[in-house]
Amino acid sequence: MSSELYDLIGIKGKASDTGPGVQSCAGKDREKYFRIFHPWNFYPASPGELGEAMERLHTDLPKHGWKVVEYGPDTSKNKNLSLTADNDEKKYSVNVSHRAKNDPPKLAFFLVSGCYQIPDGQKIQRF
Repeated sequence: MSSELYDLIGIKGKASDTGPGVQSCAGKDREKYFRIFHPWNFYPASPGELGEAMERLHTDLPKHGWKVVEYGPDTSKNKNLSLTADNDEKKYSVNVSHRAKNDPPKLAFFLVSGCYQIPDGQKIQRF
């Protein structure tokens, strides 16, 4: 899913090399349920293009099965432009924050899957 989102950014740049992780599902047995999360950052070749990339995500995500559920300034001191979208078919949610005042400026992504049940007799590796 992160690769799909990367392709939708539509500008040149570089993604951070952070890997995914496993977390528990709220209110569910930790030994039976899990979800995958993947935080990563995108650093554009030209920081001035970040606003354009955010607008492209806002416009193009719905064309690819995502429903934008929140779009606007976040509650941080910097009032970063933030977008939250859900993909019910693929059972993923993403939050993208346009961190224009960071040095260097970036888009911060936090992608999380729905809650999945561990198959009987199996264990998952928590990382």
